[in-house]
Amino acid sequence: MTATLSPAQEAARMVDSLGPAALAKAEAYTTGGHWVLIGGVVVSVLVAFVMVRLRLLDRIAARFAQPRRFWPTLVVSAAFLLISTLLTLPWSLYTDWHRERAYDLSSQPLGDFLGQMAIGQSISTVLGALFLAGVYALIRRTGKRWWVWSGGFAGVVTLLALLAGPPLIEPLFNDYQPVPPGEVRTALEQIAEDVDIPKDRIFMYDGSRQSDRFTANVSGLGPSARIAIADVALKNATLAEVRAVTGHEAGHYKLGHVFRYVVIFPLLAMAFFFLLDRLFDPTARALGSDAQLDEPRGLPVFAVVGAVLGLLVTPLTNTLTRVGEAEADQYSLETVNEPDALATALVKTAEYRYPRPSALEEALFYTHPSVEKRALRAMEWKAAHPTGAEK
Repeated sequence: MTATLSPAQEAARMVDSLGPAALAKAEAYTTGGHWVLIGGVVVSVLVAFVMVRLRLLDRIAARFAQPRRFWPTLVVSAAFLLISTLLTLPWSLYTDWHRERAYDLSSQPLGDFLGQMAIGQSISTVLGALFLAGVYALIRRTGKRWWVWSGGFAGVVTLLALLAGPPLIEPLFNDYQPVPPGEVRTALEQIAEDVDIPKDRIFMYDGSRQSDRFTANVSGLGPSARIAIADVALKNATLAEVRAVTGHEAGHYKLGHVFRYVVIFPLLAMAFFFLLDRLFDPTARALGSDAQLDEPRGLPVFAVVGAVLGLLVTPLTNTLTRVGEAEADQYSLETVNEPDALATALVKTAEYRYPRPSALEEALFYTHPSVEKRALRAMEWKAAHPTGAEK
């Protein structure tokens, strides 16, 4: 009987199969996530206000005879990142641990969460402080065009992070092992060959350690590129679904989406630094800070401007991401040609991404096209390519 359904009816049937309770839960989680995004900006402003009023960074900077030099800047930047983490810890525990467990999206113990958070914060403190010290050096040495140089610097850092992430950073959080021999590995090897990733760069990782979400990814560039699939996907998915989802992720790599971000991110960074240059003084006055733009004790001002601008630019960045996701879906359909499996795999993600948002909600908050819309496109592909659907 389902063969007579239109693509729209078939997509709707798949979403409806989740049941009213699951859909209501997904809607609550997704809507709550929008408020979490906005709440994060409020928290950032409050933390900055506290740091300025208590003069926390001022006291640290005062210990140095020349606080604008590189090493004092590095120390103050690291202190800012650490203090910010401590002040926002209750919020992070709620948003990243308690809330995920409350919606049955994670079973990670608190101790493991805190341990991984400590590792992540140690890395981000060191690397973030070095990045900020570099930005301050550019502010002091390149004059009024510092924002152009800083945007370019951000691009270089982004490229290095993409290269270093898979071999150096990601293994600190998960255990990556070769996918065992069998039909899954054989299928993934074919996809890897299509996108020019060596077969020895196909891994399975313990993603269930952090989350119960169905996921796979293709990360890195050049010699660091690899396909990685979470153990959740291997446990809870059919072979066709694994092929379809991995084909989607391979599409991001093959279509060069990562290079879009290598180009777009520096441009966004330049825009941010340009606006920061104009907004720093009024924002500092509003917070009660007397810091100058080239002083690291003014980092709370940076944070406030960054949080507000980041929220305002979210619809733009989300739109760019949604375009890439739709293109990766199309790549999977054209190369792997598993429309039913792609649709059913996508429906499994509806538990943390409500499948039927309004057009405005999707435009403002969604990093992916809605699940029902993506399932519809898969069903339209199936209807237009019956031979592939019957195989």
